[in-house]
This record gives sequence, C-alpha cells and structure tokens, in this order.
Amino acid sequence: MLEEILPEVEKSYNLTKDPERRAIGGISSGGICAWTVAWERPETFRKVLSHVGSFTNIRGGHNYAAYVRKTERKPIRVFLQDGANDLNNLHGNWPLANQQMASSLEFAKYDYQFVFGDGGHNGKHGGSILPDSLRWLWRDIKD
Repeated sequence: MLEEILPEVEKSYNLTKDPERRAIGGISSGGICAWTVAWERPETFRKVLSHVGSFTNIRGGHNYAAYVRKTERKPIRVFLQDGANDLNNLHGNWPLANQQMASSLEFAKYDYQFVFGDGGHNGKHGGSILPDSLRWLWRDIKD
C-alpha cells in the first residue's frame, strides 16, 4: 500500500527519498500506525512521533513491546507522549502500555524520548510539547 501511495504524493510534492529526513506521526491509533509504518519500512521512514499511542490489545498492538526487545534494532528514532489519565478499558491501559513500550525501547537501545504527563486521551499535552518534540526528532538535521 505504501508503495502505491508515496509515488502519487511525490507527483505533487518534492519529497526527499532520504529516510533519515522522513518522519511520520499520529495520535492514538495514528500513533501506533506511525510506529508500524517505520517498523515495517525503516528504509522509508525513520522518525516517529506518537502521542497517546494505542500500544494496547487492539489488533495486537500490545505485542510491539516484546517485538522491540526480541528483534534486531532498527534505525528508528521515536518520540512517545502519554499521560497518567489516559484510557483504561477492555483493550488495556494506555499509560502502562506506553510505559512498557518506552521500557522496551530503552532496553533495545533505541534513540527515543518518552514524555509522561498527567493528561488524558487527547491532544492537549502532546500539542503543548509539539514544537519541542519536533526539535528533538530533527535535532541532527542542519539544513
């Protein structure tokens, strides 16, 4: 699917082909989606921004923490954000799932940052730190 979408987008926009200069991000299901794209296609995307990512038992998202620990490290930089008052429902506990993901990234020596606040399942905290999140993701790009 990605192989079909990117060429169409590239017809209208001048996009770099350098994966070190490509980022993908999202909130909630979009956060785990962004992670999945980079995990499956690090040759295309290497920077991930995930706010209140759904790393819970929705379509197997809870398995990523184990995959990160047991799979050879990929060249991905990750910025995670979540809050203590995020969701806790039949799919799992979002704050715990994001903490587990951060722990796995640390264990596997990924280049990552995890910012944990007291917010809920919304864009308030992530939005307030977005400029710093983006600066961190792009900290080594000079031009």
